[in-house]
Amino acid sequence: MTPPTPFPGDPPITPELVRDHNLTDEEYQRIEAMLGRAPSFAELGVFSALWSEHCSYKHSKPVLKTFPTAGPQVVQGPGENAGVLRLPGGWAVAFKIESHNHPSAVEPYQGAATGVGGILRDVFTMGARPVALLNSLRFGPLDEARNRYLCAGAVRGVGDYGNCVGVPTLGGEVDFGPGYSGNPLVNAMCVGLLREQDLITAAAHGVGNALLVLGSRTGRDGIHGASFASEELTQESERRRPQVQVGDPFTEKLLLEASLELIASGHIVAIQDMGAAGLTSSSAEMAARGGVGVEIDLARVPTREPGMTPYEILLSESQERMLVVAKAERLPQIQAIAAKWELTATPIGRVTDDGMYRATWKQRVVVEIPGQRLIEDCPVYSPAAEEDPEIRRRRAQRPSPESPVPSPAEALLRLLDHPAIASKRWVYEQYDSTVRAGTVIGPGGDAGVIRVRDAAFGIAVTTDGNARYVLLDPFEGGKAAVAEAARNIACTGARPLGITNCLNFGSPERPAVFYQFREACRGIADACRALDTPVTGGNVSFYNESPTGAVDPTPVIGMVGLVGRVDRAVPSHARARGDVVFLVGETHAELGGSVLWEALYGLVAGTPPRVDLAVERRLVDFLATGAERALFRSAHDCSQGGLGVALAEVAMGGPYDETGFGLEIDLTTYGGRLAAVELLFSESQGRAVLTSAPDRAAAVTALAAELGVAVSRVGTVGERGGSVGLRLRDAHVAHPVDRLREVYFCAIPRRMGD
Repeated sequence: MTPPTPFPGDPPITPELVRDHNLTDEEYQRIEAMLGRAPSFAELGVFSALWSEHCSYKHSKPVLKTFPTAGPQVVQGPGENAGVLRLPGGWAVAFKIESHNHPSAVEPYQGAATGVGGILRDVFTMGARPVALLNSLRFGPLDEARNRYLCAGAVRGVGDYGNCVGVPTLGGEVDFGPGYSGNPLVNAMCVGLLREQDLITAAAHGVGNALLVLGSRTGRDGIHGASFASEELTQESERRRPQVQVGDPFTEKLLLEASLELIASGHIVAIQDMGAAGLTSSSAEMAARGGVGVEIDLARVPTREPGMTPYEILLSESQERMLVVAKAERLPQIQAIAAKWELTATPIGRVTDDGMYRATWKQRVVVEIPGQRLIEDCPVYSPAAEEDPEIRRRRAQRPSPESPVPSPAEALLRLLDHPAIASKRWVYEQYDSTVRAGTVIGPGGDAGVIRVRDAAFGIAVTTDGNARYVLLDPFEGGKAAVAEAARNIACTGARPLGITNCLNFGSPERPAVFYQFREACRGIADACRALDTPVTGGNVSFYNESPTGAVDPTPVIGMVGLVGRVDRAVPSHARARGDVVFLVGETHAELGGSVLWEALYGLVAGTPPRVDLAVERRLVDFLATGAERALFRSAHDCSQGGLGVALAEVAMGGPYDETGFGLEIDLTTYGGRLAAVELLFSESQGRAVLTSAPDRAAAVTALAAELGVAVSRVGTVGERGGSVGLRLRDAHVAHPVDRLREVYFCAIPRRMGD
């Protein structure tokens, strides 16, 4: 293959330069064999980006193939910008979650903001209008100033971008732990609605069709963003700050509207976000999907900085840009639509029939690589996997018998004040959750619910994960993440449809980390099969390591469900005096991995609770069926903090309800021989707290018997602003709701200094 013409100023290819591009000696030899020569500097950059872990999944592909991805509800599975599931009436829902962890570690505001921008584009490139955003955030302990800075910046970045674009943030989760101090996790999820017949994919086709850049000009921000996301964070990572992309949500809104209009117009055949690796990934991936070649003249790409080189233009991750494949004869119409939205659509190349990925600078060829091989011949690794003996030691560990044990009443307050459990109102009140007027249930409950305009049904959305369980037993932890997401969806009255996932782990080159990843994925796969929730796509984020070590293994599940009648969506808080309180499911002595042990003893240890997937499936069916029959006034998942926290949350009401309801609960005959602390704070899976109107109580019990679900009638809802009274065999817990609310809603603001 004829070598490309060197571009003036390009450095010579040396072993040091290859290592700087995060390519191994073996990978570089593979590149030379493919090309039959040494690569040019621009080609080296292309391979560095597309063969990075972030773009190629070279350590995770074999494991990801074990996920169930098919089902009658699946319209589009993995491999596209977003997954798509079928809804009634010709509607469909597109959704995906991705990470922006490394950028957020060095520039939290822009790192988080551009994470939101990127996931929005992944969804509207499918032809879907974004209707909801969610997120999953992890930070180090808030008693450290650096962690408070990262938390405040990331939350503000998430909120500002979504608010400016005008998409409601309906839910999410926030957790804290020492393992995230050097490496926060910022995962963003977007959900969009489309008519199934309007789905568009990102496969280039049509020899002679034009390639156009739509949206912002290309700058030097974000260069090597994909490779940055594929390396460990070090003390030198702060120098990466200039490489973090800078977002413009107002341009994003224009780009959204222009893209949807172009898709509807029929003038274009494919469209893709210039996300990780920018123009390089979008053009190469679109060509490979369509089995065609592309030729791009980099001198025609609109830039915002003078003197940009081909290398920089190819690898820039400047935001708010799309690559469009268009019918050549439709350029005037396309440019007119772009101009309507105050954007430019600039032709930069064409689809070819020779299968080559070619980039030129005017008449000079600077990149020429076999296109299909560029994408498909990246090496795939099968790393060693072995559990860390330290984790086995932790599973066997228990609190010291000499450790002080507070009363159940005091323990409940300690848990409500713990950042893992305390209300995240300080976070989500910075997000607009009601814009577009489709929100039925907003943040602060089990899952968000949004109506589909002019339809009787709606969709429920959630993100869930529990790194404590995954750290101690990744297989059970993976199952638990899916099961909790399904319970949260079902508590609103929805039936789970499918998931997207964001898998956040340390370096896959360490056997202990890859063991965590492999086993967590095995648990996720088993749970998805049992609950009929296929995996439609997602993101693997490896190398989440800093000088202090790897983050806790944190697979996050984003789930979508169908609410058959949105007018019967079920909130999570008590709503009427005199209602009957039910506990669904069984409680066992399972304090391993609990927030109680962490809050009281600083201990993440023990055997985490086991997940019975058959029980979980019956519970989901019971919750959804009961909601369809209008049997429940409220339903709330029982998870972190156990039954005590769940009952307190049911009583305290929503974030802006200043009173809540008292509860009178009698557990003297519930839970067998469990001690009070086990009964209240065990985190056994497969449980929920329900309230029902008294005249529906018998129907609740009958449905539970019909579906094989354990249900116990344990109390009643009391007066507004009353107290929560829990009668136990050997203890009594009573707190005024005002006191619970004060602790629960003020814990995070107090730590953040607000």
